[in-house]
Amino acid sequence: MSTSTIHLQLLLATFAGWVSRQQAQTIDYLREENRVLKEQLRGKRIRLTDEQRRRLAAKGKILGRKLLGEIATIVTPDTILAWHRKLIAAKWTYPSKKRIGRPGIMKEIRSLIVSVV
Repeated sequence: MSTSTIHLQLLLATFAGWVSRQQAQTIDYLREENRVLKEQLRGKRIRLTDEQRRRLAAKGKILGRKLLGEIATIVTPDTILAWHRKLIAAKWTYPSKKRIGRPGIMKEIRSLIVSVV
């Protein structure tokens, strides 16, 4: 390898480490901010809309239960994953448009049958 390639790899490794450290510091700050906001609620329940639950569920499902257990402060990881099952998975549940069984008889035909009998 040439020295310029080694220098470039060293520069990229240094930059990647710096970006990783910045992300870790940002995450730590946001965790602490969430803790402070939760302390201000003093045990009151947080009322979330379905859209807010859906957004949290979508992001939380990607992270998984283990990581959610470390960072989730508003609700438990099980709650977030339950929201995912309910709100996101239900999105793909469509009502059946096909009717099972024989089609019904029109009212006019029914009245004719009843009048003949």
